[in-house]
Amino acid sequence: MDTNILLENGTNELEVLEFTLGGNHYGINVAKIREILTYQPVTPIPNSHPSVEGIFMPRDTMITVINLRNCLGFPDFEKDGLFIITNFNKLNIAFHVDEVCGIHRFSWTEIIKPDSTINIQENGVSTGVVKLEERLIVILDFEKIVTDISPETGLQISDLDDLEERDRSNAPIMIAEDSPLLSKLITDCLRKAGYTKLIINSNGQEAWDKMCQYYKEGALDDKVHMVITDIEMPLMDGHRLTKLIKDNEEMKHIPVVIFSSLVNEEMRRKGEMLGANAQLTKPEIGKLVSAIDQLMDERREVLGKKADALA
Repeated sequence: MDTNILLENGTNELEVLEFTLGGNHYGINVAKIREILTYQPVTPIPNSHPSVEGIFMPRDTMITVINLRNCLGFPDFEKDGLFIITNFNKLNIAFHVDEVCGIHRFSWTEIIKPDSTINIQENGVSTGVVKLEERLIVILDFEKIVTDISPETGLQISDLDDLEERDRSNAPIMIAEDSPLLSKLITDCLRKAGYTKLIINSNGQEAWDKMCQYYKEGALDDKVHMVITDIEMPLMDGHRLTKLIKDNEEMKHIPVVIFSSLVNEEMRRKGEMLGANAQLTKPEIGKLVSAIDQLMDERREVLGKKADALA
């Protein structure tokens, strides 16, 4: 399947593959998809998680198959349906679904964030809802589904165990991340690394509005030394946020780090074209801290040279 994921840079759009489970309509960002295959028999793995059907090997690549019906509490499948083969967080995983309805393009402004009545903070498995004609499509949080099944695929917090105690409180960081669970994990990790002055936002629009406000107040360079952003977010995605910052003469000097499960080869090229200073995939929290340290050091060096030139 040709997913055609490389849309124009920074347009704040995404393509959603619509599929069904038990008569309900769900969605996944096309950027996560490698291909779609018809159902084929899998090899069960003893003592695996109840939602793991087993493994199979198309084209000599071993892929774990996750039963989405089981994850969402629906009755089990007959031996049919489709496998949506995905790649994110450097993992190849197949999700077993009933049928695929098609691909639709939306603006992130059309994605409605689920409220607390249906998505209880760190336990929800929906990242957004979008209306198409007369039906609602629930966009699932596939990263959380996989992390719930296999926690070691989540943020590798142990990467920070060797860090010595240090104080980086003079380096404020703007964060844009829509997942409450990941936002908490990222902020906990950064605080452990000494970065305690963090401005948390649930999407790119919130982060951009604050940066614009700080600039109007003449306080941008004091309040924001760096931006860390996810890609997939309602209202404004991370690529659009990166483009706005890097196209702005008064802001483009601020380093932008993209930290997302979608950082693969193709998306990395897109981020580079937009001007991102670093791009890392979600499990690599240790590498994130190293990238932040390096960019902060470079920033101090540049400011020091400017101060010397003005002296």
